[in-house]
Amino acid sequence: MRRLGLGLVSKPVRTPSPHPSGATPPPVPKDLVPEHVAIVMDGNGRWAKERGLPRTKGHEEGESSLFDVVEGAIEIGVKAISAYAFSTENWSRSPDEVKFLMGFNRDVIRRRRDEMNELGVRVRWAGRAPRLWKSVINELKVAEELTRDNTVCTLTMCVNYGGRAELTDAMRRMGEDVRAGKLRPEKITDKTIEKYLYVPELPDADLIWRTSGEQRLSNYMLWQAAYSEFVFTDVLWPDVDRRHLWHAIETYASRDRRYGGAAPNPV
Repeated sequence: MRRLGLGLVSKPVRTPSPHPSGATPPPVPKDLVPEHVAIVMDGNGRWAKERGLPRTKGHEEGESSLFDVVEGAIEIGVKAISAYAFSTENWSRSPDEVKFLMGFNRDVIRRRRDEMNELGVRVRWAGRAPRLWKSVINELKVAEELTRDNTVCTLTMCVNYGGRAELTDAMRRMGEDVRAGKLRPEKITDKTIEKYLYVPELPDADLIWRTSGEQRLSNYMLWQAAYSEFVFTDVLWPDVDRRHLWHAIETYASRDRRYGGAAPNPV
């Protein structure tokens, strides 16, 4: 299991803002808190439709949900959050929605990067560059550079991301290194493949958390989810806040993770 390289924070960071309700994290033992939570932020379109609003309004409302969840993750001790912001399949949506999502992702990153930096959050990008707007890539790179030394938590924005695309791109780069004589096929192991993923230092996803009640992976983190626990929350993403994350973590903490081993014999 890969671990994040965590050291001492080299600069002052602010603590997360308290939840308006006064809610605090549940008493989950530290060793049962997932290190990496990968989130499928589902339900924006349905949230808007239920209110007679355009789908884009649901995406707008979902922004505050993500960053409340990030603050809740810091409070409970999660070290990595990955957010499925735009998939390789999302290009099939209407041109107007795609255009909105490109601009929205760009603007969210610009709006929130200073806030994430103040919290000690390191921002990373996972995804393919082709087709992605250059302005989006530029904002992601600026955020990565600004926050590169932060160690409180890592937020990986998965933009133009797909699990199959990630593995295809990794295999392509490996093939190029084999052809160049830099890599011997018989020496390839799981650890070798991990080095070619979009964010090599990102640990496996302990918890895959999906909102809106849908129960599928949707081509998300196929490699990293090999031994993930899955929690599905029947709440549309714009209605989510850190308390839903905490509940998902409580559910995760109650699971018996055996990694292929047998369950212990009952006493």
